[in-house]
Amino acid sequence: MENKSKVLALKYRPQVFKDLIGQEIIVGTIQNSISLNKIPNAFLFTGIRGVGKTTIARILAKSLNCIDAKKNNCLDGKCNNCIEISESRHIDVLEMDAASRTGVDDVRDLIDFSRYGPTSSKYKIFIIDEVHMLSKQAFNALLKTLEEPPEYLKFIFATTEVNKIPITVLSRCQRFDLSRISSEEMLKFLEKVSAKEKIKISSDVLKLIIRISEGSVRDALSLLDRVSLSQFDEKNKEFNINSARKIFGFFDRSLVIEIVDLIFKGDEAQVLEKYRNIYNQGVDPKIFLNIFLEIIYYIKNYQNLKFFNAQTDFSESDHKKLENLSNNIDQKTIINFWQFSIETLNEISLVHDKNLSIEMFLIRLLHLESSMEYTESLNSKEDTDYSLDKKIETRLLGKNKTVDQLKSSIQEKKNEINKNLEQSDNIKINSFSELVNVCTKKKEIQLKFELENNISLVNFKTGYIEITFNENLRKDFLKLLSTKLYDWTKERWIISLSQKQGSAPIREREKIKKAQNLDSFKKSNLFHKIIEYFPDAEIESVKDLSEDKTYD
Repeated sequence: MENKSKVLALKYRPQVFKDLIGQEIIVGTIQNSISLNKIPNAFLFTGIRGVGKTTIARILAKSLNCIDAKKNNCLDGKCNNCIEISESRHIDVLEMDAASRTGVDDVRDLIDFSRYGPTSSKYKIFIIDEVHMLSKQAFNALLKTLEEPPEYLKFIFATTEVNKIPITVLSRCQRFDLSRISSEEMLKFLEKVSAKEKIKISSDVLKLIIRISEGSVRDALSLLDRVSLSQFDEKNKEFNINSARKIFGFFDRSLVIEIVDLIFKGDEAQVLEKYRNIYNQGVDPKIFLNIFLEIIYYIKNYQNLKFFNAQTDFSESDHKKLENLSNNIDQKTIINFWQFSIETLNEISLVHDKNLSIEMFLIRLLHLESSMEYTESLNSKEDTDYSLDKKIETRLLGKNKTVDQLKSSIQEKKNEINKNLEQSDNIKINSFSELVNVCTKKKEIQLKFELENNISLVNFKTGYIEITFNENLRKDFLKLLSTKLYDWTKERWIISLSQKQGSAPIREREKIKKAQNLDSFKKSNLFHKIIEYFPDAEIESVKDLSEDKTYD
């Protein structure tokens, strides 16, 4: 039964159980409870906004008091009791919003009202929405009646924050946790509503609405309403994804994927330019940061997301970029990016100009590994200096020296020890794999990324590297590598660009080896036995534990 309202969220609000979507198990349990006459004293419906808590509460009230239903299960909601309950004017069904009536006096009035039996129906029903908003005193006043109510009295509670309800109240309720509506169910529902309302809308826009609504039917219908209003003067024109992003305040997430890619390539100018283009579209910096976090999550878990295509509105090219980033970026680095982004998200509310804060956030990500290394070395130096002072001072205090002589001796000893420490810190790099390992230890993320993905090794000797490279190599790679090698080894290195065919990049060799291992395993008896026992299983990769990947 449809509401006469022109607002879609009200027009398509379910009036009977069969109209509900995504809550089949809960509906089945409630209907069985009514049919078997095993009706609890109190029901508690909990879940996120817009999934149907209050709606189910009203349908339940109609099912309990329906005149025409078979076994007290309302079939069409058209009897007098059902109509009056739908219009919130039934004398035996009282609905209270605990958000506005939180006090103990409100609950006492409710209890006093419950002393009288139903007037025109089987049950007197109290529906309390947002029940978690009741005060502690109000909950205490409710407890006795809730535990031993009259046979004709039923309570139905709805809340989004079940953790705020006292355990003494929870234990007296039959609890139902309403789930988010799945993307597939939501898509079918929105397609049905769009067709009925003659709203011309692309599937990409519907997927965007589903993603923004986060499983809330009410939010999804409200967004669809905005689409229909925007089409008022252009009813024959299909509403496309670009128009949707402008109306909803969202932007193309592929731009964020490009920004992440550019961060790992070290292109600061392009990173800032693309972010400013996003900001100039009117996108809130906080929304940008949330989507940035979402992209980082997808990169980290790409290989494990079996439902990826169904759950997102990424294009095929975006999927390839995400897969490439997932395969080539060190997982520890991704986790560091996530933690740093979360910290920025918490701090952004304290900053007056959020836009500048995001720009500095991106710049800090570009230089994250250098700053981390600097901080660590600084802390290490401070600790070393302090310990040196103490050790030398302790050693010399017993000798009969003037203060100036003592200071001079301490400084000489410090210089000598620091020199020895500096010499001992020199790193010996004897192979390409050792070079990659050093990049890992030194947290040189960008450098390691280039060595693993864009460099083909022709020849390697201590002090000499001969390489070829692909078109993705960052422009300042040679300068960066040369500088770092000198800092680490205190020796000058020659880096030569060769015309010869070098070995494939590390990550490319890993992929080839992975594919070979998988093909070989699929020919084995063990594989056939696994498939025999688990016919639906899919072997994604095979790892040879005997292999020692020194570059990892």
